[in-house]
Amino acid sequence: MRFRRLAWSILAVNLFVILWGALVRASGSGAGCGRHWPLCNGEVLPSSPGTATLIELTHRITSGVALVLVAWLFGRSRREFPAGHPVRRWAAWSLGFIASEALVGAGLVLLALVGADASPARAGYLAVHLLNTFLLLGALALTAQAAADSGPPPAGAAPRALLVAGLGLLLVVGMSGAVTALGDTLFPARTLGEGLRADASRTAHFLVRLRVLHPLIAALTAGVLSGAVWRVARQRGEAGAAGRAVLALVLLQLALGVTNLVLLAPTALQLLHLLTADLLWVATVIFAAANWRDASYRLPIIASANSLVRSSVAPSIRRWKS
Repeated sequence: MRFRRLAWSILAVNLFVILWGALVRASGSGAGCGRHWPLCNGEVLPSSPGTATLIELTHRITSGVALVLVAWLFGRSRREFPAGHPVRRWAAWSLGFIASEALVGAGLVLLALVGADASPARAGYLAVHLLNTFLLLGALALTAQAAADSGPPPAGAAPRALLVAGLGLLLVVGMSGAVTALGDTLFPARTLGEGLRADASRTAHFLVRLRVLHPLIAALTAGVLSGAVWRVARQRGEAGAAGRAVLALVLLQLALGVTNLVLLAPTALQLLHLLTADLLWVATVIFAAANWRDASYRLPIIASANSLVRSSVAPSIRRWKS
């Protein structure tokens, strides 16, 4: 129980680090330490730092603390759980993802993909950064979940195809959200009408024109996740705590997305939108882990192929062996 609380606490620390990283981007403080890493402007602790430097330096310090905590969690998992236990596996993945998170963050600074940079390289880099962040949070959540694993999934769980689609779409919508947030930061609109006209303009910057994709993908993702929760509730009579959390966070995220659009993406609302996205991802990972159907349930084409193999190929192999 103490290990599980530790894992959830470390996940909470990483949520704070992620939100502070978004503040670095929204405030244009990514170049606060210059093109120096891990030093800040060539110093361990810069003298007379400005606001941008303090924001960026704080992010680096908290990221380092998070890395140490995840490494500690990995060490604890090796001491408290036997070889082959899922906790060990997910803690190892957590350590790997937070190490790659540090490298991605360092790359942003060393490649100068910060500040007013509006290149495709920065957009792609931020999308990869978000992907790694989600994978880190998912691994930490599964580390905590595995520490209290209560056995196999219950009967009537959601089909794997639906869960995989929901998780995959969440990754895509998160990555598109990172690019959209960059566009909102670098090309802010003065009015809602101006922003909508810019989105539809063929002459607008590609970051502006890409903004329209995010709400479309978000709506599709909301439908798939709601469908997965509905299937579980229909077959089991209730969706479970994780399912209810997924539905509530989906509705909240949609409301925040609309509000973000209407209010022209203020920084505080961007951070709340990101936090809700992170929590929705964690809730969906837990929901998927708790409702993963056994291997006998597959897509019809896969089930048909397996049946064909069992009925024709397998007997031939047995006759050949005899």
